[in-house]
Amino acid sequence: MIKKETIDRILETARVEEVVGDFVHLKKRGTSMIGLCPFHGEKSPSFHVSPSKGIFKCFGCGKGGDSVRFIMEHEKYSYPEALKYVARKYNIEVEETEVTPEYQAEVDRRESLYIVSNYAAKFFANKMWNSEAGKTIGLSYFKERGFREDIIKKFELGFSPDDWNALLDAAVADGFKQEFLEETGLVIKNDLGRIYDRFRGRVMFPIHNFTGRIIGFGGRTLKTDKAVPKYVNSPESDIYHKSSVLYGLFQAKKAIRDFDNCYLVEGYADVLSVQQAGVENVVASSGTSLTVEQIRLIGRFTKSVTILYDGDAAGIKASLRGLDMILEEGLDVKIVLFPDGHDPDSYIQQLGADTFKTHVEKNKKDFIFFKTEILLKDAGKDPIKRAGVIREVVESIAKIPDAIKASVFLRECSNLLQMEERILISELNKMKLGKAKKDSQNQQAKFQPQPQQQSHDDYPIEAFVDAFVEEQVIPADEFQERDMIRVLLTYGDKMVNWDEMTDTYIGPYIITNLSDVSFSNVLYAKVIQHYHDELENGKLPTEKDFIQHPDAEIANMAVSMISSPYHLSENWYLMHNITVPDETERLKGTVMGAIFHLKKKKIASMITTKQKAIQEEADVDNVTILMKEYLQLKEVEKYISNYLGSVIIK
Repeated sequence: MIKKETIDRILETARVEEVVGDFVHLKKRGTSMIGLCPFHGEKSPSFHVSPSKGIFKCFGCGKGGDSVRFIMEHEKYSYPEALKYVARKYNIEVEETEVTPEYQAEVDRRESLYIVSNYAAKFFANKMWNSEAGKTIGLSYFKERGFREDIIKKFELGFSPDDWNALLDAAVADGFKQEFLEETGLVIKNDLGRIYDRFRGRVMFPIHNFTGRIIGFGGRTLKTDKAVPKYVNSPESDIYHKSSVLYGLFQAKKAIRDFDNCYLVEGYADVLSVQQAGVENVVASSGTSLTVEQIRLIGRFTKSVTILYDGDAAGIKASLRGLDMILEEGLDVKIVLFPDGHDPDSYIQQLGADTFKTHVEKNKKDFIFFKTEILLKDAGKDPIKRAGVIREVVESIAKIPDAIKASVFLRECSNLLQMEERILISELNKMKLGKAKKDSQNQQAKFQPQPQQQSHDDYPIEAFVDAFVEEQVIPADEFQERDMIRVLLTYGDKMVNWDEMTDTYIGPYIITNLSDVSFSNVLYAKVIQHYHDELENGKLPTEKDFIQHPDAEIANMAVSMISSPYHLSENWYLMHNITVPDETERLKGTVMGAIFHLKKKKIASMITTKQKAIQEEADVDNVTILMKEYLQLKEVEKYISNYLGSVIIK
């Protein structure tokens, strides 16, 4: 377990905008920064980062927290793993104390997958640079393809010997467990129980994750035997999910952000050649068709994608429909087509880097126009085929979430298609209405009662408890309780001087004044109890203590409490000379208002309960007692109302 002093140092050093900025393209917005949420698909940013408060918050999916919480959510790390990641970023030495064997075993298991993958990459690289076969076969192959040594080393390329057990024997001899080699797919166990290297006799392309750790491999055979697969990739594992990985993204992410554009190619060699040509903002979806997860990965850094296609017309037409999902994610897509028989790699190797860059700049076309031209050329003068082309093009335009962009494309395409713009608009509206209707039906279907498949006895009791809780009416004082907690977390450590109170901290003052109040919300009650316990121990909690609280429920609640998707524009004052008072300017009213509005709500609830008791009570003496208590409550309510009216709103 990491020592508390080390944890404190990590949390104090970490800058949330720097940690999050490694994964999300952030833009300044007032005092905050915004970007596309990496945790759910979205086309307009609802993901906010507050450098001053040290937190992130997505107002779309609800995730939030500090730097460490972000790494936990994004990389699926445990708390200690996330702390170590942040510590490495800021070169902080991590000191640890003893942990339970079970916990350490689980942490070690996942870390072992990374370590054994890194070991394999070094093994392959060493074999290529230092063995006779590696230099003769592997290194020669890369150099014959025209790759410089700096590019070969930058991407950690290597060579796997053409032996059944070269990696297996070396790894086991160096103390690595066979189970981790199997789990990462570096070795295979067949049905007869024989174990052997997966990538034997291949040049190796290590695949890095977003943070630069090696998570898998692609291996290319150098044999001409058609029975041997040209490429073999690592299987899915705990650390490698191919649909969520882009080859070269680790090396390209800074350039993508700097140039606000991402070049998308097909294979490993294409990435290497384009990088070597001086164009570093290039990635590949190698080993899989482009997925929504990969598109969203690009969308974190840029809204612009330029796809570099080879000249295979059949392949282009086959992929056009699939590219519509890039439009659905709100990205701008351009296409560059290379002469028939060339891909980016071969074009650069044959004609050079300068010619490649010139070709890209002169020949990039917007995807919609590119698709229109390709399909029209294929349709020729056949009216049925041309009608199909029009429908396909409009379908693509319908995927664009930005209405202004969609209208521009409709206007331009009406000329290319030789079709009146109003007809295209009509067709577009039909498609959008159809989609809206279908979405509505799907949404309604979610709430339709499902056919009874089992008796009540077949369900665990927890199912009925959850259902019961979900159907409960939100308590009437929920809003007041929430606002009280917000004020406590936000201003609790602030010192004030109000009338008879001098050098008084707001937090202890609130806790004292809430000694007669019970919170109906269990989570809020836990916060009040925690605050009270900390004060008893001589510590004044701050909002950071709750943001970084080990109880994830409390931490998430704290982030939600102190976050807002809105900010006040400077134009209110600069252009309109309108001054909007800040809450801190009337802090006494804010604090006292929160306390007394909560108490008023609690009193109102008690009065309602007392009235009901009076109505149901048959004994005259008991009714007299209840009436006396009722009148006392009404007096308290009157006092609170007068106080709120005469003091708070002044």
